[in-house]
Amino acid sequence: MEYVSRVPRPPLDRLIDDLYYLEGAPPYARLTLPASPAALLIVNLGAPFRIRACTDIETAEYADGCVITTPTRALEFGYPLRTRSVGVHFKPWGLAPFLPMPAAELCDRPVTVEQVWGRPAVAELRDRLATADGPHEMLTLLEEELMRRLGETAGLGLVRHTSSVIAATSGAVAIDDLRASAGVSSTHLAQRFKELVGVTPKRLARSYRFVATVFAINPAEPIDWADLAGGAGYFDQAHFGHEFRAFTGLTPTRYVEVRRRFLREHPGHALDSWPLPAD
Repeated sequence: MEYVSRVPRPPLDRLIDDLYYLEGAPPYARLTLPASPAALLIVNLGAPFRIRACTDIETAEYADGCVITTPTRALEFGYPLRTRSVGVHFKPWGLAPFLPMPAAELCDRPVTVEQVWGRPAVAELRDRLATADGPHEMLTLLEEELMRRLGETAGLGLVRHTSSVIAATSGAVAIDDLRASAGVSSTHLAQRFKELVGVTPKRLARSYRFVATVFAINPAEPIDWADLAGGAGYFDQAHFGHEFRAFTGLTPTRYVEVRRRFLREHPGHALDSWPLPAD
């Protein structure tokens, strides 16, 4: 697969980790994307893809793309034989200035880009992207669209600062201390987070801690699960296992088996760091 990414210019860089272009044959027909502290926007330029967000939600088809706020559960993507898209990996708070609704309304319920920006605007954007001269020009067009839509968002400074501290500590920070230093009530802080991130600050901290712990795993080496869980601050190995299933849908040992399968069958693949085979 061809994967091209870059960090956007200021002020978008305070909201976005990277813009990316993706094209080619997916390594598997279905991929599981574990829950992580990030939001996502995909503008689809190829055949429709499918997403299953929760066990109680039917798989849905997305032709123009999708918008996903910070998830609490794993997402399953079903891809066509070839896929082509551009997208945005947002920081947890970064999607809020581009949404017409509170982020909590979309938590674990992906929507189409049309539902967020409207059919005429999305159709025009897709047409311009489809006729662009290569991935770099496409990313420039996407960046310009985001700059044009960027507006003021009430409470963003508070949420961005608090989230940044949570991220810098990999979730190992007392939320009540952050609330006190910000001079706001727990209710106010939680409400702002739900509006702009989609989840509470405590839930976001759980996500950061889990991701930091998982990225510390080297699937090529033996793993001492008890030591890993204790070092990450989990109460015990059972607590760690519960978090693993909540964020990935897998047990820790099954996760490593699946990661090893990906690395064995597709060494050096552009998507080998986080998605997992689901088929």
